[in-house]
Amino acid sequence: MIQVENANGVIDISGHFFTTLIGRTVSQCFGVVGMSTTGRVQDVQTHLPFMPQVERGVRVRAIGKSLLIDLHIEVSYGANLSAIAQNISSKVKYTVEDVTGLRVARINVYVDGMIA
Repeated sequence: MIQVENANGVIDISGHFFTTLIGRTVSQCFGVVGMSTTGRVQDVQTHLPFMPQVERGVRVRAIGKSLLIDLHIEVSYGANLSAIAQNISSKVKYTVEDVTGLRVARINVYVDGMIA
């Protein structure tokens, strides 16, 4: 749960909202085959077996008034990893900041596997 304070009070944004928003954004990026759970994602929600594939491998933490996002992905074999990571970072940052109004301080993209 991420809390945002403004002049009108406090807004609570659920972790499920962030994982769904970010997971769907990442899954639409070129070269991404899926989200991975093999990385060290410690968010309890990401390990639930009934969770949709798109929400796995996403961890969001609040640091001060900004967000830190960790993504664990699987990519197509032979894809340019640097280009994929840059594309994901820019799309996720834009989407999260546009939808929530929160600042994204950092996005870590971990490639856990390549699938032919």
